[in-house]
Amino acid sequence: MKRVAILISGGGSNMLALARSMTGDHPARPVLVASNDPQASGLEKAAEMGIATAAVDHRPFRGDRAAFEAALLEPILRAEPDILCLAGFMRVLTPAFVQRFEGRMLNIHPSLLPKYPGLHTHQRALEAGDAEAGCTVHEVTAVLDDGPILGQARVPVLPGDTADTLAARVLAEEHRLYPACLRRFAGG
Repeated sequence: MKRVAILISGGGSNMLALARSMTGDHPARPVLVASNDPQASGLEKAAEMGIATAAVDHRPFRGDRAAFEAALLEPILRAEPDILCLAGFMRVLTPAFVQRFEGRMLNIHPSLLPKYPGLHTHQRALEAGDAEAGCTVHEVTAVLDDGPILGQARVPVLPGDTADTLAARVLAEEHRLYPACLRRFAGG
């Protein structure tokens, strides 16, 4: 059974989709949900599911990402994860942190990578006049939103879409895609 740590920054809807999927014959189980925001509502949701939680506030470490990551590593290493899943974790990780989990760290991104790495993906798709948008699960590398793609899901861009309406449809696909990709990845 693979051990999975999940990093979040907010409400944790993708974390919930992952955690709820890891039952029965799933080859993995959640062992930790950690956040860079002690007020992230996803921490309470994880605790209610019986998953260990940890919070390391990034704000006192302003300007020193290495020190923040060293503090974040403590609860992660105690949990001994085989796989690290970024699920709405809104901090850019240093190459040194990423290298420590190379080949074992996944991310969900709300665009059809390689299109639109970074932020504001839905607005960028609308401004470009794209006919479709979607999400990507990929392995994390030291380059932002650039790693081997494990799966993608597509949604049409509809007339009258706003960034918010498009984001809502993409998020529904994220909740299906990420658990499916994690299952395949954990199963080898």
